Amino acid sequence: MSCNKEKFLIALISTGGTIEKTYSELEGILNNEYRVLDIMLELLQLEGIEIDRIPLMNKDSLQITKDDLRLILETIHYKNGEVDGIVVVHGTDRLSDTAEELYLEIEEGIKTSGRWSEGLKVPIVFTGAMRPYILRNSDALQNLTEALMAVQLVEPGVYVAMHNKIWQFPGVIKDKRKMTFRKE
Repeated sequence: MSCNKEKFLIALISTGGTIEKTYSELEGILNNEYRVLDIMLELLQLEGIEIDRIPLMNKDSLQITKDDLRLILETIHYKNGEVDGIVVVHGTDRLSDTAEELYLEIEEGIKTSGRWSEGLKVPIVFTGAMRPYILRNSDALQNLTEALMAVQLVEPGVYVAMHNKIWQFPGVIKDKRKMTFRKE
């Protein structure tokens, strides 16, 4: 996919996750309290792209409910074709579950002339972080940057971009031992 127009419009859907965790001095824990992505975006040179920022929720992915999942999938469906690409910032513990559910929903919709009967019109790239942005050795900014680049280059499909790699669904899982993702 080439970017020949003046601005490439990216819907940036955020759900929270480790990437946005901050330290609560009162509780002595890392939690999802503030929107860190806006700070990260300010650090990047985003020439040639326009961000449609959609903060859906700010949760650890282990706390995402079925209703939250439905909201994420509905938002992606709504933005399909309205923008040039979609980046979903998601907690890594359930990232594969959400992306796989999206992939299966699209495939089923195409087969049954359901909600996704017209198929996927744009690439959807999930990303997150193994360590919060606020930590010195975080992978957060690198992963966000890679996802913003990948969504401009890949064909329509469902992907995860992290750690200098991009994997396409189905069959992508979190490798907890290596602290990254891989194909099954």
